[in-house]
Order: sequence, then structure tokens, then C-alpha cells
Amino acid sequence: MFFKTIIQGRLDFGTQNSYDKVAKMFQYRIDTYYKNEIIFKSEDIFKPEQLSLEIPRFVGNVSEKAFKNTTDLLAYCAQFAVSGTIRSWLLDNGEILQFELIEPQSDKAAVQSFIKGRSLVRESGKQDEAIAELSKAIEKHDRHAQAYERRAKTCFLLKNYNDALRDYNKCLNIDPTVASAYYGRARVLSIQEKWQPAIEDYDNAIKKSVALESIHWKARRLKGGAHFVLKEYDKALFELKLFVNRKFKKNDPNLAWRRWALFHYGVSCFETGAYLDALGAFNEAIELPDLTDGIDVSEILRYRGLSKNKAGKSGGIKDLKESVKMGNKKSSASLKEMAK
Repeated sequence: MFFKTIIQGRLDFGTQNSYDKVAKMFQYRIDTYYKNEIIFKSEDIFKPEQLSLEIPRFVGNVSEKAFKNTTDLLAYCAQFAVSGTIRSWLLDNGEILQFELIEPQSDKAAVQSFIKGRSLVRESGKQDEAIAELSKAIEKHDRHAQAYERRAKTCFLLKNYNDALRDYNKCLNIDPTVASAYYGRARVLSIQEKWQPAIEDYDNAIKKSVALESIHWKARRLKGGAHFVLKEYDKALFELKLFVNRKFKKNDPNLAWRRWALFHYGVSCFETGAYLDALGAFNEAIELPDLTDGIDVSEILRYRGLSKNKAGKSGGIKDLKESVKMGNKKSSASLKEMAK
């Protein structure tokens, strides 16, 4: 039986000796243990000029045994690496049967400093220590793309945006496939209100990730938001419609942003004349919990009232009056305009 498989990522070995050793052992283990029941040939994924193993993205139908053999062999290779990440999924009709995250776990100094630094990034008051450990990893291996990305993330949390931008750039110069670096750089550019380059980076984050990952949908939502700020409502609709139609699992952080997405999707529908679609979005948004997503309930009511009015539905005046009670001055102005 064959299953859909997605594998992507990269391992860096740092030295010619480590690279030569793992390349030789890769082929030896294929011949000796796996009898060629493996997805990749060594010449397809080993890059001698980079001293790395690279799988930009593989999508195919393979047997469960071939998937297990391949991920086991890649995990073996990771023992020799100083940096990198490989992610792999085995799927059946869209359901994840198996997910493997393959990363170096050896006692090499660069590896251990990175692991420690990464664990401290979001610990309150530990960001300076995180930066120090991630910097140690970079000193040991100056092409440690993941360490640059995590150090950039830490700088972002500290609001050191110029330092964050510098490290995101360094990460992507080393490995232009790191989706989280595009996403992080886009967030910095958004804060700086550089919306067009931010949109380009969000788009790259979408392309370099897969729809099974939360970051893919975070990037779609924020790309839609950037188009919204630029009043490119047709383009915002494309991204936000995909987001609001997605069924997120309860533990997915994107679920908390559903009301935000529905509101911006609804406004985009309203601005493009799709009043019934707008009304549907606002009806759902008003029923969701009032989260700290920056959306004022009075604004949902205002737009729902305007959508009802434009669509020839009843209840628009009631929604606007309720919005006015909440202190929304724009709703008050809309009611005065309707009364003329």
C-alpha cells in the first residue's frame, strides 16, 4: 500500500571529513541494510560544494516501509550534522499517519549551544542568555542558519528590529528554504510598514512551508492583512478565504485568530460588493469569543449593519444602534447619513 509522503529540509555537516564520512555511510547502509528500498539516491541529495544534504521538497507516493527506511537513514545522517532540520509526513487522505522531525542531537558544541539557546528563547527574562548561547553556536559553525533564525526571533521579541532583520538576512543567505525566517522578516517589515516587501516574504513563507504546518497559515493570514492595509481587497480576499475555510485543530494557534480573519474577510467582501458573503462572515464573527485580537465588537456590528442594509436585509439599523451604544462614532455617522 502506498501513502502520500512529504519530506523537506537540509542538514549541514560543517567539515569535509564529516561530509565524506556520512556520504560514504549513507550508501553503505543502503546497500547493506535497506536493499535499495529507500526514497532517495545519494547523488540526488548530497551537495559536496555545500557540505550538506538537501531535500528542497519531495512529494510522492511511497510504501510505509520506504518511508520508515528513509527517515531512519536521515536520522542516522543527522548524527554527523552540526545544523539543519528535516521534516517528513506520511499521509492517508489528508490525515497524518506519521510525522518525523529530524535534527542533530549530538554532543558537538554547536549542536548543544543551539539546543540550549532555542529552549530559552521564549522563557521570560532568559532572552539575553538565549542570544549568548545561539551566538556560541554561530561561533562554532558560522553557517548555522537555524541559530541565526532563532537569534533573530529573540531580537524580535526584545523589539531589537534592526538586529532581527540582520540575522534573518544572514539565515536566508545561508539557507533560502527556511520558512520561519521569511515569516519573521515579514513581521519586522510589517512593523516598519514596508508592506510590499513584507508581502513578498509572507508569500515565500507560504511557498517554503506546507499546508500541514501552522506557519503556512500564519503567513497566509498576515499576507491577507498586508493586502488589506494597502486596500488591495481582491488579493486580501484570496488569502483570507483560504484561512477562514480551513478547519484548524483545537491545539493550532491559528484557531485563536479566526474572528480576526473573519472580520477582515468580511470587510474585504463588503468593499468588493459581495454583501451577502460579508454578512455571513460578520454573523459568524459576532458569535465567536471576544479575544485579544484587536477587533472591536462594535466594528463587527457596524459592518454587519451596513452589509444588511446593502444586501436589502432587515436588522441593519438595529446593529448600528447597538454599535453606537458601545461608543462607535462611525456607526453614529452612518445612522445620520441614512436618516437624510
